[in-house]
Amino acid sequence: MKKSIGPKTLIYPNPVLLVGSYDEQNVPNLMAVSWGSICCSDPPCVAVSIRKARYTYNNIMQRKAFTVCIPSEKHVNVADYCGIYSGKQENKFARNNLTEVKSSVVDAPFADEFPVVLHCKLREINDLGVHTQFIGEILDVTVDEEILNEKGTPNIEKVLPIIYDYGTKTYYGIGQKLIDSFTNIKR
Repeated sequence: MKKSIGPKTLIYPNPVLLVGSYDEQNVPNLMAVSWGSICCSDPPCVAVSIRKARYTYNNIMQRKAFTVCIPSEKHVNVADYCGIYSGKQENKFARNNLTEVKSSVVDAPFADEFPVVLHCKLREINDLGVHTQFIGEILDVTVDEEILNEKGTPNIEKVLPIIYDYGTKTYYGIGQKLIDSFTNIKR
């Protein structure tokens, strides 16, 4: 029997994403977001939801661009740090010894240490209440070559992305492979 626990922001898995942006003085910033996902395939788009009070909010509003970095398990402490501290007080790239790289496609930075980066121009803004959803059109995806599989796409077992459990405030890895998709098609 199911028990109602009321309306909550629970969905599994919840990816950990780091949004890169520049402020007015070209200082790079990384913000950990839990509310993010692919939202369209054509054109390719990603959505991230950010509170208006956050430093990254104004950066994206001014620059009309951002990156989405997918950190690996080995960067879980950096991801957590980027979710706790504000770029208003310190440069999170410098504090975490991350290599700042300016995107060659959009006016936003990314950390070279992260294996997958989506380079996004701001396409749409949706005021949802306490959060604003930024939809970025993905103009390019850059990937560390050593994580590519034979099809030229990232191998999740090499990316080792992080997921977040909002209910318990805990980070997890991805776990083991279960099955290949499209194996249950009847012919």
